[in-house]
Amino acid sequence: MFGFADLQGNQQNSEQEKAQDDAKREAEERRQMMLSQILSAEARERLARIALVKPEKARGVEDFILRAAQMGQITEKVSEERLISLLEQINNQTTRQTKVTIQRRRSVLEDDD
Repeated sequence: MFGFADLQGNQQNSEQEKAQDDAKREAEERRQMMLSQILSAEARERLARIALVKPEKARGVEDFILRAAQMGQITEKVSEERLISLLEQINNQTTRQTKVTIQRRRSVLEDDD
């Protein structure tokens, strides 16, 4: 069965996971606090609606805004209109070109002559 060392190891592992979860939660809280200082209420609402549909896109926009603020490129609160223009810029940069190529297979009955 389980020895005392096994139980102690599981308890330490559980404590490490709890500490990691706490650190992640604190980092997320700091991130949201910084965003609330940078974004206007309307811009935060729009970003929250985007996050419901495309969480990875919203996270990328948040990262972009936070980096810009840390580098001093954003000096005032970001309005909803400015957020929309940022979203359009990001969409234009990340638009992917799709190319469809159709290769037809030759039938065994076709003659190459």
